[in-house]
Amino acid sequence: MKKKKNSCLPHLSLSLVLQMRSPSVGFTGILVLLVFLSACCSSTHGSLETEKTFAIIKPDGLLGNYTDDIKRTIVEYGFRILKEKIVQLDEGTVKSFYAEHSSKSFFSSLIKYMTSGPVLIMVLEKDNAIADWRALMGPTDASKAKITHPHSIRAKCGLDMEKNCVHGSDSPKSAQREISFFFKELSADVVAEHDEL
Repeated sequence: MKKKKNSCLPHLSLSLVLQMRSPSVGFTGILVLLVFLSACCSSTHGSLETEKTFAIIKPDGLLGNYTDDIKRTIVEYGFRILKEKIVQLDEGTVKSFYAEHSSKSFFSSLIKYMTSGPVLIMVLEKDNAIADWRALMGPTDASKAKITHPHSIRAKCGLDMEKNCVHGSDSPKSAQREISFFFKELSADVVAEHDEL
């Protein structure tokens, strides 16, 4: 059984924290945060269970020397890096991993990009890991992230829609598939069960 924490602060949405760091947040933003904390602390539903997600620092992240900064940011935002390894992906692996995009026009470009250099693959863990990692990454299009989410990882090291520096699972099912794709030893009981309403 997983241990639950009593403090309501770990529930604070990472996207809310990132927004609060923006200098343009005023009284309304602070009020929203206070309402959120109040609801969180008075909730009788208990705390979130620890969750795992899958992350990749893509070739432009590794070759651009962003790895240490990204890993530092991951740890600063409360994630634990459970597993990590640097791999050079081949065409077959990329085709299999990104199979759901095979009919898209950008698929051949994606394969070329993801095989252009080594990547760092990681399993991250924390409460609400999937949503929080996606919030920390920022929007898929790094050029838009620089405007709308300037504190996100993609805003800091990504270039555009394709060269966006990092990858993250978008759901518990994806996290389980992606983690077991690269880390067979973690394939059983990878992601906590969720009651998605």
